[in-house]
Amino acid sequence: MFNALVVEKDEESGKASASVKQIGLDALPEGEVTVAVEYSTVNYKDGLCLSSSGGGLVRKYPHIPGIDFAGTVEASSDDRYKPGDKVVLTGWRVGEAHWGGYSQKANVRADWLVPLPDGLNARQAMAVGTAGFTAMLAVMALQDHGMKPDHGPVLVTGAAGGVGSVATAILANLGYEVAGVTGRPETADYLKSLGATQIVAREEINETTKRPLESETWAGCVDAVGGAMLARVLGQMKYGASVASVGLAGGAGLPATVIPFLLRGVNLLGIDSVMQPYDNRLRAWQRVATDLPMDKLEAMIQPATLSDLPQLGADILQGQVKGRVVVDVNA
Repeated sequence: MFNALVVEKDEESGKASASVKQIGLDALPEGEVTVAVEYSTVNYKDGLCLSSSGGGLVRKYPHIPGIDFAGTVEASSDDRYKPGDKVVLTGWRVGEAHWGGYSQKANVRADWLVPLPDGLNARQAMAVGTAGFTAMLAVMALQDHGMKPDHGPVLVTGAAGGVGSVATAILANLGYEVAGVTGRPETADYLKSLGATQIVAREEINETTKRPLESETWAGCVDAVGGAMLARVLGQMKYGASVASVGLAGGAGLPATVIPFLLRGVNLLGIDSVMQPYDNRLRAWQRVATDLPMDKLEAMIQPATLSDLPQLGADILQGQVKGRVVVDVNA
C-alpha cells in the first residue's frame, strides 16, 4: 500500500473533493513501467483537476492528478528502462486522462518517459517541471528562428508564473536582456533575482490601442498569457522577430490583425508541451540541465506535500502561486 492524493466525486452533489488515501498497485492503470515517484509539481491544469468541478479535464473518478513527475523505475516490461533508472515525465495527458504524479507509485507507458539527464536530480527536475520544460521549448524555438542576445530585449509575459520564471532565468543565463511583465508589483525583486533587467507593468502592456503597429521594441517574446496581451505584443515586435506562445490564461481569442505578420514579418510560434517527439523532449531536458542556473532554480522553489495540494490547487487558479511548487510525495 502507498499514499496518493485521490479526487473523488460525490454522486448526490456532483462535486469533487481530494484527500490523501492509501491504495495498492492493483488500483493503478495499466502501464509498461512502474515508477516510484519522488517529486511532482503544481500546474494550472492540476488546479483545474483539483477543483470541485474537475475543470472540464477529469473524465472519470476516482482520479489522481499531477501532470508531471520524476522518480526511479521500480519495474519495467520495456527494455529501454530497467529498475533503478532515473526518469522524468511531462505531457501525454498524464494527470488528466491517465492517473498522474500525486501518488507514490505510477504506472505509465515507456514512450512517455525520458531519462533524467546528467546534472539534474529528481527534485530539480520537478522544480523545472512541465512549466520549465515548456519554457525551454519556447526558448529553443526562438533561437531556432534566429533570435540572438545582441538583437535587443526579450519580453516575457506572465513572468512571475511557472513558465515565465524559468524562461526569465534561462534567457538571462544565455546572455539576453529580459523584460518581465507582471501584474504584481511585489514580484519585481523576485524577477530581478532571476535576471530580469526591466520590469513591465501588466497594465502597460494591456493598455488599449487601435494601432496595429507600435514602436519596434522587442527582439523576441515568450508569451505565457495569450489573448489581448499577445495581440498587443505582436504590434511591438521588431522586424522578423518571433513570439513563442505557450499559454491561454488570457483567453483563446486573438483580437489582432495580420499587419504585424505582413509588414514586419513577425513569427507566431505555438508551443505544445503535451505530445512532443522523444528527440525534442530529450533535447529540451538536456538543455535545461546545462542552460538553467541551479541557484536561480532553487530560488523559485516552494515546497509542498500531498496534504497541501487541495489549497495549492485553489491558489494557482487565483494566480496566487509564485515560482515553482515542488511536491515531495513521500513527505
